[in-house]
Amino acid sequence: MKKSILLLSLFFAATTVKAQDSLMIRKLYDEALVNGQCYENLRYLCKSIGQRLSGSAGAEKSVTWSKKLMDSYGFDKVYLQEVMVPHWVRGAKEEGFIIDGKTRIKVPIAALGMSVGTPSAGITANIVEVKSLKELDALGESVVKGKIVFFNGPFDPRFIETGAGYGAAGIQRFAGPSAAAKYGAVGAIVRSITPALDDYPHTGGTVYAEGGRKIPAAAISTLAANKLSAMLKLRKLPLIKFYFKQSCQTLPDVKSYNVIGEITGSENPNKFITVGGHLDSWDLAEGAHDDGTGVMQSVEVLRIFKAVGYKPKNSVRAVFFMNEENGHKGGLKYAEVAAQNKEEHIAAIETDEGGFTPRGFSFQAIPAAQLKAINDKYKALFEPYEADRLVAGGGGTDIGPLKETIPSIVLIGFRPDSQRYFDIHHTPNDVFENVNKRELELGAGAIAALVYLIDQHGL
Repeated sequence: MKKSILLLSLFFAATTVKAQDSLMIRKLYDEALVNGQCYENLRYLCKSIGQRLSGSAGAEKSVTWSKKLMDSYGFDKVYLQEVMVPHWVRGAKEEGFIIDGKTRIKVPIAALGMSVGTPSAGITANIVEVKSLKELDALGESVVKGKIVFFNGPFDPRFIETGAGYGAAGIQRFAGPSAAAKYGAVGAIVRSITPALDDYPHTGGTVYAEGGRKIPAAAISTLAANKLSAMLKLRKLPLIKFYFKQSCQTLPDVKSYNVIGEITGSENPNKFITVGGHLDSWDLAEGAHDDGTGVMQSVEVLRIFKAVGYKPKNSVRAVFFMNEENGHKGGLKYAEVAAQNKEEHIAAIETDEGGFTPRGFSFQAIPAAQLKAINDKYKALFEPYEADRLVAGGGGTDIGPLKETIPSIVLIGFRPDSQRYFDIHHTPNDVFENVNKRELELGAGAIAALVYLIDQHGL
């Protein structure tokens, strides 16, 4: 009898807690949707500041404004965390031409981040087309030397979650130019990493091998890549050449900052839940989805907590990381300081996949039993908001270093709908007008709900 009463008491207690959680989550969403400020904050970031590549004047201006924004919300702590970042500049607009005998066909290109420039007169050379690094290796120096390597491996459309397609195709951009240089290539042209067929080249970082040759590298739009490939198939190789010119360069590192706001925990001030995105962006546009939406959602979580009067038990931080795009020095610095201060971090959530309709969250490298327990506890609470996909997966570039210094931390990625992200990612189209207000606010509500649940019940 006593056992039955105990079980009944536990059942009613659990039901009461779940009801309380449901009411609080509704309250958080209501604040995000009715009084949300992340959309207007994003408007200012994009339209009044614009591109924010590390080391640029825009990045510096965004740091100053972001700190003032957090100060205006009255968080318990707002501060800057100094970090040295790369300073790469694009220079004059790039030029690219397919040369077919006496015919020159202009094509859209954009220098890859951290690429070296061409000679002032540009580079003209025959082309070697490959679809993978393996194919490049098979050709070797005898075929590649003195030529421009054209990496034309397409974005695989079979992946339902497009981030997987980006990862698979991305190796050409990350490592391709350096691999081509090893075989004596004079330049590299890389098909834009997107499933879209358009004339917008997608920039993004490339990484040169330590001590290796550095050759100029640029992205070419997908339509232009298809045109070039078709022309190569129709004509003998020596007849088709490619010309490109870019004046990018890497300057000495610059002092910059992560921007951090905190609500100090009422019970466990020395335990932390971090939510963040990256403040820097590529220089072709305004960095709206990548990652203006992420930083504005992050600060919105703390603003929502204050607006509804929720006082977290653990300290909650919003972090605007600097330099995710071409070095992720901000993420490394944040982890380094956390380790130096012996901070206990419960979880870190990164939002860096655009401000689209929220679908759920991915949990990095946790046991299957723990993921099942998370679903058992939280999935039903997210179902009314259609953000209930709680799955295994990556956390994010900026929060990744925390795992190396704080092994117990759980890394979480915010997962919005992925179908449109890589259409505008790293392009001139990544502008404020391509962000939907309601989708952005729904994402902020979802992240606030997860932070609240972790704060109350852990993982």
